[in-house]
Amino acid sequence: MAFLQTILAFVVALGSLVIIHELGHYWVARMCGVKVLRFSVGMGKIVWSRRFGPDQTEWAISILPLGGYVKMLDAREQDVSGISAQDMKREFTSQSVWRRIAIVAAGPLANFILAILLFAGLYTYGEMEPTPRVRAVPEQTAAYQAGLRGAELITAVNGEPVQTWNELRWKVMQAVVDKTPVKLDVRRSNPGPAGGNLLDTVNLPTTGLATKDLEGDYLGKLGIKLELGKPILDQVDADGPAMKAGLQAGDQITAINGVPTPDGEAFIAKVSASPGKPLTLTGLRNGNPFTVDVTPEAQTSKDGTIGRIKVKLSSTMPEMVLSSSPPLQALVKGAKRTWDSSVLTLKMLGKMIVGEVSWKNITGPITIADYAGQTARIGAFSYLSFIAFISISLGVMNLLPIPVLDGGLLLYYSLEVLTGRPIPERVGAIAQRAGIGILMTLMMVAMFNDIVRLLF
Repeated sequence: MAFLQTILAFVVALGSLVIIHELGHYWVARMCGVKVLRFSVGMGKIVWSRRFGPDQTEWAISILPLGGYVKMLDAREQDVSGISAQDMKREFTSQSVWRRIAIVAAGPLANFILAILLFAGLYTYGEMEPTPRVRAVPEQTAAYQAGLRGAELITAVNGEPVQTWNELRWKVMQAVVDKTPVKLDVRRSNPGPAGGNLLDTVNLPTTGLATKDLEGDYLGKLGIKLELGKPILDQVDADGPAMKAGLQAGDQITAINGVPTPDGEAFIAKVSASPGKPLTLTGLRNGNPFTVDVTPEAQTSKDGTIGRIKVKLSSTMPEMVLSSSPPLQALVKGAKRTWDSSVLTLKMLGKMIVGEVSWKNITGPITIADYAGQTARIGAFSYLSFIAFISISLGVMNLLPIPVLDGGLLLYYSLEVLTGRPIPERVGAIAQRAGIGILMTLMMVAMFNDIVRLLF
């Protein structure tokens, strides 16, 4: 069932992006008066087609599901000797260079517009997300040296507000790629008699991070982890070690053997790792401190022998916030996220070329299908976010100045604007073969990476 869901999610995602991309070419071609002969979803042999509209454009589905194309009346690709004078005015190469630029650029532009609208819709709808509150910070980390200790709420990165943990990750990632300092605005609890919050600014050094570290938990390497729910007991089972030790529902555990337990995850990990070993628990009960000794029972599980004291915690979930924006603000945020993602994609490609980032990051259809299935199982919000990011990637990749891609054609037409004449056909043919070679190489690298990820 999961496999079928993955395939369906992949087909829907890729199919919709291809259709949007090609519709961009189609609509602008029609607006410029160019005659469109065929609109195909997929490549290769046509398996289904119908003709519609005043030009009897052929709408087709082809056998290879990767990609698609819009075939226009083009003297370079078909015999136009029998074409009427009226239709020849609608031939592609006879159009002004600016119209050709508009038609070619419309495909990637459509992908960027789709991403903006998807992000704007998601930002307007909103979703419950973890707040950027920091877990207890280990010593000897960059975050500890910067002054973070734990429980701080990060409110801004380099002056830009952040509301959620994902926004924090995104802003820090951009700073690491740009090799710029990271300044965090934080809100701390005031331990003094006045209570309340203290506002502070810390400078987080990221010099210990390389771009390749972004492939893993880069915030964790800096010492910043998400604070989870406090270890508060919700239920104490009868005749269990916890009840025999005197623990009660509502107790908050603050330390085990003198070591602070910042959240439920740390509490569970320590108890599980201590079968048959006495533990001293320090905590708060109705605001008053207490200490008890408890010895976890040894239980056998598939992971080996673990310790249990037979309690249930109230929650191990982090603090959550509804992240949403008014429609106009969401549209602006969507446009900015699309721009930032596009720029970041180009920078990462550049770092791959110079060797700062591994070529293992190039992914193919297998990995994309896997992510499509995973995000679809998580929920509509994650799946639509995934589609938005893939749409951006598709737009950026098509704008690369590689012959056979839209970016290669735009390069040709830009040279035509500068020189006043089109590039020679011989040069174009050589560049076309070179472009095919580059694309085939990239596809082979992507498929190799996909297979390695699948097997290992």
